[in-house]
Amino acid sequence: MNFLKNILHKVLKGNTIVEKQKISDVVYWIRVKNENIKNIEFVPGYFLRVGIGLTKESLTMKDFVRSYSVWNIDKTNGTLDLAIATQSNGSGAKWVEQRQIGDNVYFSWKKGNFILDESADSYLMIGDLSALSHLYIICRNLSKNKQVESIIYSQHIKELFTDIDGTNPFNFFELPQNPINEIISKVKEIVPKMNGKKIVYIGGDSRICVALNKYFKQELNWNPKQIKTKPFWNPDKKGLE
Repeated sequence: MNFLKNILHKVLKGNTIVEKQKISDVVYWIRVKNENIKNIEFVPGYFLRVGIGLTKESLTMKDFVRSYSVWNIDKTNGTLDLAIATQSNGSGAKWVEQRQIGDNVYFSWKKGNFILDESADSYLMIGDLSALSHLYIICRNLSKNKQVESIIYSQHIKELFTDIDGTNPFNFFELPQNPINEIISKVKEIVPKMNGKKIVYIGGDSRICVALNKYFKQELNWNPKQIKTKPFWNPDKKGLE
């Protein structure tokens, strides 16, 4: 394990935590700083692969790395922000709870496909707490003339948080876990009000992503290019994703 740590220390970028706050009942905000951030080629929707096992905690291989959305980036000052939820009580939750200002964070970039797409006229954002910061940065970077609708849900609405600038462009709903029927009911109300070319972003619970992807394709006859999905977590899986 020490051999792996030595390799990852060389591969992953070291960044310093300069701010940390608890912003909801189960979410921490951390800001990290590094000169390399000033020169990164960034598209809203990029992730970080964070080496949480590079600190003193003893972790198994499957818990060694976690993926986190970039909530905000300031290339002028060389900082980026993460919102990390702790309701799972997993290794990532323990890691962020123990981090202090001045600690190092080691990460590499992960680009993916769940990124900003400005090609539509109207957007529907659907997600739970795990996808919230990711949907915020995409919404914040859309042109001001875009129509944005939303279904952001949690079993406990107090777990949700405003965007990093203090605004809340989304509609929050308190719903049970895996609320596919409730979400589809709301989708039926929203979609007829969407104008022009449409795109939906669906993030969070893998069960919701699969069910809604099927619904938009088969029931609403949307083109697959209009449907962007990212399962941030799976109730039956632990590890890198």
